[in-house]
Amino acid sequence: MHDFENYLSPFSWRYGSQGMRHIWSEDHARRLWRRIWLALAEVQAEYGLVTAEQLDDLRQHAEAVDLGRSLAVEAETHHDLVAELQVFASQCPVGGGILHLGATSMDVKDNADALRLAEALELILASLAAVLDGLAEHIERWADLPVIAYTHLQPAEPSTLGYRLAQYGQDLLTDYQNLSTLRHNLRGKGLRGAVGTSASFADLIGPQHLPEFEARLSERLGLRFYPVVTQTYPRKQDYAILSALAGLGASLYKFAFDLRVMQSPAIGELSEPFGEAQVGSSAMPFKRNPIQAEKINSLARYLAAPPRVAWDNAAHSLLERTLDDSANRRIVIPQAFLAADEILSATKGILAGLSVDQRAIARNLETYGPFAATERVLMALGKAGADRQEMHARLRQHALSAWEAIQDGQANPLAELIAADEVFAGYLAVDELNALMEVGDYLGDAPERARALTAQIREAVADGESPQ
Repeated sequence: MHDFENYLSPFSWRYGSQGMRHIWSEDHARRLWRRIWLALAEVQAEYGLVTAEQLDDLRQHAEAVDLGRSLAVEAETHHDLVAELQVFASQCPVGGGILHLGATSMDVKDNADALRLAEALELILASLAAVLDGLAEHIERWADLPVIAYTHLQPAEPSTLGYRLAQYGQDLLTDYQNLSTLRHNLRGKGLRGAVGTSASFADLIGPQHLPEFEARLSERLGLRFYPVVTQTYPRKQDYAILSALAGLGASLYKFAFDLRVMQSPAIGELSEPFGEAQVGSSAMPFKRNPIQAEKINSLARYLAAPPRVAWDNAAHSLLERTLDDSANRRIVIPQAFLAADEILSATKGILAGLSVDQRAIARNLETYGPFAATERVLMALGKAGADRQEMHARLRQHALSAWEAIQDGQANPLAELIAADEVFAGYLAVDELNALMEVGDYLGDAPERARALTAQIREAVADGESPQ
């Protein structure tokens, strides 16, 4: 149970999955630290620095994390890693004395952070793949369904619902590829000592053995290392990852914001799922508020902020290292991943229960679609030899009259007004004018492009990574 009598971050219990919380838990961090200490001892044993008995002792106690003891020691030492090291060493009467030989704190902590970044990115990529798969199904299903499109939040020309959804799919596919590339290229610090020169390890095993020593560590940890480091790995890696998460947030923000617009009763074409027992308002029983989309927008706004902090950490890390990034990295990195995790979860829920009101779509298309058809009429009149400027002026007058009729609650009379125009009839037959006013097929190649994108999405998700 959580201690609700003291402050808890909402990410501790309200936002984010248990899997993501575990990755960024203190317990998991300590286990990774011990894994790195053990890997270091195992490789050092190959060079005669650690005995088989010492290794066996370390392996037996590597999982015996005692956070209570470690925190008690930290209260005295004011150093979290030294506290964990002392507790681990005290648990290992045979091997404890060789722990951390030649290493500095960030040899352990930065590689552990890199391992956690890898795990968190894999969780994000899996969730994003599920979102893309769900979105691709909707894109394909609705690729041919005409809808009125909007520019400047004003009715414009027809598109299709699948093509509109493909906008979000294309952005999210880019995010998937960016995040996949970052996961593929992710690096740890390696074990290089206090300023990244490997001087301590060169003294222990000889400089000629350093490349092989590092390769063995990399293999054991399943983590590639940067070729050049200081006391830490380059903080630009954090900036790149948090920026990519912010980019993902921007894509999902647009999807959620557009959904909120589409769910408003004035348009009413799409809506997020609404449970039978769900309450929209404590005061207004009829309300069906888009709370999931609003939550996505709220958390995505927060997700835009961490890259600024990560930029400062990268730019202000003076010379070989300063400690002024340490405290904020404990906050911004886990919370950025937890925010992205929650946003993706909410999006998956929306897509699973997305409601498409085809009656509202048809109504809006019938009301506003004829205005878009005037472009077709204008082009056809021009091809037939009419004066383009004169025809534009006449079409504009008919359109203004139609707008007035709509404002009075009448059906859109624009098609009838155009068909009855004697000037137009001098260039085009009435049947031709009526055919031109049918906007359902004025879609260009939108359906084909929507389907093509679904194929790209499925190929990328099936491959599991972006092209390198």
